[in-house]
Amino acid sequence: MTTPSQSTAEETEEPSRSLSTAAARNLATTTKSAPQMQGITSRWLLKVLPWVQTEGGVYRVNRRLTYTVGDGRIDFEQTGATVRVLPPELGELPILRGFEDTEALSALADAFTQHDFEAGQVLAREGDDIQYVRLIAHGRVRRTRAGKYGEDLVLETVAEGDRFGEEALLGEPATWDATATAVTSGTLLQLQREDFERLLENTPSLRAHVAAFRALPAQEQNKQGEADIALASGHVGEPTLSGTFVDYELKPREYELSVAQTVLRVHTRVADLYNKPMNQTEEQLRLAVEALRERQEHELVNNREFGLLHNAEYKQRIRTHAGPPTPDDLDELLSRRRNTRVMLAHPKAIAAIGRELNHRGLYPANADFNGESVPAWRGVPILPCNKIPVTPQGTSSVIAMRLGEDNQGVIGLHQTGIPDEIEPGLNARFMGIDDKAVISYLVSTYYSAAVLVPDALGILEDVEVYHRRN
Repeated sequence: MTTPSQSTAEETEEPSRSLSTAAARNLATTTKSAPQMQGITSRWLLKVLPWVQTEGGVYRVNRRLTYTVGDGRIDFEQTGATVRVLPPELGELPILRGFEDTEALSALADAFTQHDFEAGQVLAREGDDIQYVRLIAHGRVRRTRAGKYGEDLVLETVAEGDRFGEEALLGEPATWDATATAVTSGTLLQLQREDFERLLENTPSLRAHVAAFRALPAQEQNKQGEADIALASGHVGEPTLSGTFVDYELKPREYELSVAQTVLRVHTRVADLYNKPMNQTEEQLRLAVEALRERQEHELVNNREFGLLHNAEYKQRIRTHAGPPTPDDLDELLSRRRNTRVMLAHPKAIAAIGRELNHRGLYPANADFNGESVPAWRGVPILPCNKIPVTPQGTSSVIAMRLGEDNQGVIGLHQTGIPDEIEPGLNARFMGIDDKAVISYLVSTYYSAAVLVPDALGILEDVEVYHRRN
């Protein structure tokens, strides 16, 4: 039974006088786009790295003999509120480098005592005797020195994994060369000089190792830690000149090409029947290649073996002075190397840099880089790289690089000319058709990165990327 309102609606509805658009679309060929992918980024790192052909899949970096290999930060283990230094990590201290007696290292780790500190607390005062070595487990500490006219000069800011007071272990009296003041509250581990000497007396292996280290003549290495080259200058007459040679590392580092791979599968029915106007296999392969290139850049930044964030040496890592990335921090980062070519930062870090510049009333000009206008500081382009992580605490890093083999910089490694290559260093190999009529292709890319000399790569760490509440 129909209601009056329904009857009225049916009577007033006019019949269609032409073919509807919905029906017409069944006979029409639509205009369509190629498959789109949100995960594609600018991948600036892959663009700026000079790529070096790596025959045999391995690249060896030959350097002058260096005595400071392995100098890095120290890791800790935490159980509740108790913090302990990991015994093998004590090998990062120069005096213990190469020492492998695990029992002695464990006893040494147990000799460290835990101390908490508050913001503003003076942890060491310039000119006082050094009685202990201190390892920072948590928190931030600023080291300052009295200037010529009585003002305080900020030398550096140290934080988790850093240490100061290593001179206490060398056996000779020494004084603090700077005042260490806590910027935040935190925790440190401390080893008294007397406790260290007591362990030396009771541990023959440790005593022999430390004695050999203390006996090394300091003049055999330069300030970069390289074996020194004996030279003479400013002399007159005919003095006897000392002979010399340039010593090399006996075990230079070798970078083996890494790989990122995937198996692309396409059903033969799709490949046979649905290839117009776009080739389905080609589109699938194109998107797979994009994903592999994104993974390649991620590994070049984050891989623990060759990634840039993990291959910067300790002396080339600096902390921000206050948290946000100020122009002062960027200047210090640039000053650590000659001819810095590019800086890479997460987009949030670039925004934080812009806020700090705006706060100081600075408006630096952009740089033209590869045909694009990008932010720059002191003429050095700052390129976005979202592969640089942002921690849950809101901190990130800024990478600065010198580039190229000829410039003793950072280089990318790949091998071209591989079988079934479709892009440099990337191939797609046919794997066959299975009993379900699915075609498989193995898509692979081979890559790595090498830092030719330590100062080619620098990291500005602990960069706060979020707004602070006033």
